[in-house]
Amino acid sequence: MTVFTQASGSAASHPPEAQEIEGNVTTRGIWRIGTRGSLLALTQSGTVRDALIAAGHEAELVVVKTPGDLSSDPVAKIGVGVFTSALRDELAAGNIDIAVHSYKDLPTAPDARFTIAAIPPREDPRDALVARDGLVLGELPAGSRVGTSAPRRAAQLRALGLGLNIVPLRGNLDTRLRKVAEGELDAVVVARAGLARIDRTDAVTEALEPVQMLPAPAQGALAVECRSDDTALVEALTRLDDAATRSAITAERTLLAVLEAGCTAPIGALAEVVESLDDDGRIVDELSLRACAAAIDGSDVIRASVVGLPQDAAELGRALARELLELGARALLSTAEPENGSSDFANPSPMENSQ
Repeated sequence: MTVFTQASGSAASHPPEAQEIEGNVTTRGIWRIGTRGSLLALTQSGTVRDALIAAGHEAELVVVKTPGDLSSDPVAKIGVGVFTSALRDELAAGNIDIAVHSYKDLPTAPDARFTIAAIPPREDPRDALVARDGLVLGELPAGSRVGTSAPRRAAQLRALGLGLNIVPLRGNLDTRLRKVAEGELDAVVVARAGLARIDRTDAVTEALEPVQMLPAPAQGALAVECRSDDTALVEALTRLDDAATRSAITAERTLLAVLEAGCTAPIGALAEVVESLDDDGRIVDELSLRACAAAIDGSDVIRASVVGLPQDAAELGRALARELLELGARALLSTAEPENGSSDFANPSPMENSQ
């Protein structure tokens, strides 16, 4: 059962306002923003609350305890979507008005009941190494125990051929960092965005460049979701949307959907809006998308890239996915875990939990 608690100190002091949407006036009370209860989730959702308050709305956080938060079992055992479905259930029931997700945790299939009304500016999407003694990846001795929750990270780490011992990992960011500090692990690999949001980038010993490790599709981005029929709220949230981030996420997520892969399959993707010169020497925006598909045992990695216009983000994602498939991605994605590997990575979890 889902449990609700009001996040302390979250209610705004601003008066409710009437919003006119297509001629219909809707008087709003306090917008309830559903969130998981971890420090990272509260911080992420808090940025949305604060932006709404700054725009003159009333908003507060409502903590939703999901089955995943109450269980220590591997995510693969708990079930697909465990960390997002509880928020969506309460959104559909009207118990909350807004759900804030780590975008990479959402299933790729759309749900007509909901609209992702805003994708705020993305945090740094790179993965980050947190290692003992300030070591960078290339300095870790062969056999070092490196923790990660993601088959994608495990596959790309193995492909580097450093002889690392990849260890399955669950828990919030503080738990993961503590495993390094207490010597249980030599290092962990997590999303740098999560560390930035909780002000712990001091723990990063190396930000892993995409040439070493491509991040998960939509890593570092938030999805701000509401009911599709709540037109007043959709309009208010749309003002928090960042066009460049939406283009990048659209390309990455479309690629993932075409590959028909789970959101933590060993697939990396990164799209960026960059400035370029057209044939007439004018500065224009282009969308650069690169992606990889890896065998879970690290024996092979297929890489490809494409460049186009931001407004063609979905088509770029589809085109690059088709290229990966033509290069043999489907066979790699079905490659079994090596005999001495972890069964947790042989059956990838549905999301890279807690970044």
